[in-house]
Amino acid sequence: MLPSAVLFACNYNRVRSPMAAGLMRRLYGARVFVDSVGVRLPPVAWGDEDTADAFAVAVMDELGVDLAIHRARTFDDLEDGSFDLIVSLTPEAHHRALELTRRRATEVEYWPTLDPTLSTGTREAVLLAYREVRDSLQSRLIARFGPVRTFGG
Repeated sequence: MLPSAVLFACNYNRVRSPMAAGLMRRLYGARVFVDSVGVRLPPVAWGDEDTADAFAVAVMDELGVDLAIHRARTFDDLEDGSFDLIVSLTPEAHHRALELTRRRATEVEYWPTLDPTLSTGTREAVLLAYREVRDSLQSRLIARFGPVRTFGG
């Protein structure tokens, strides 16, 4: 069964959580409210710190998911904490999600997810690492929430 509202969380809300949120929207559409946050914003030294990572944008674009308009936010930026499920993708995000839900009836799941920003090598090697994370998240979403249903299916 699909929850009505899901929050994905990672460290900086630039790669893993926006990818997971974009995939959730792509797979399940408007049937679920989806949002994403990070524990903190990335350091200013990273350039345009509030946008999605360029490699994440590229690999999500391959599936028709537009992350170019994404702006990083933190747990503190949430206007409403009414989520049925929070999926944390990093240990820090999991700790913060548990703190947030201490007095709420919100389910929290931890899906350990590799950090593709740590990959090195050629552009293609880095893109491959991002694709592996994307595909792993997609597989996890389908395993957790069921196959995508289409009209008549």
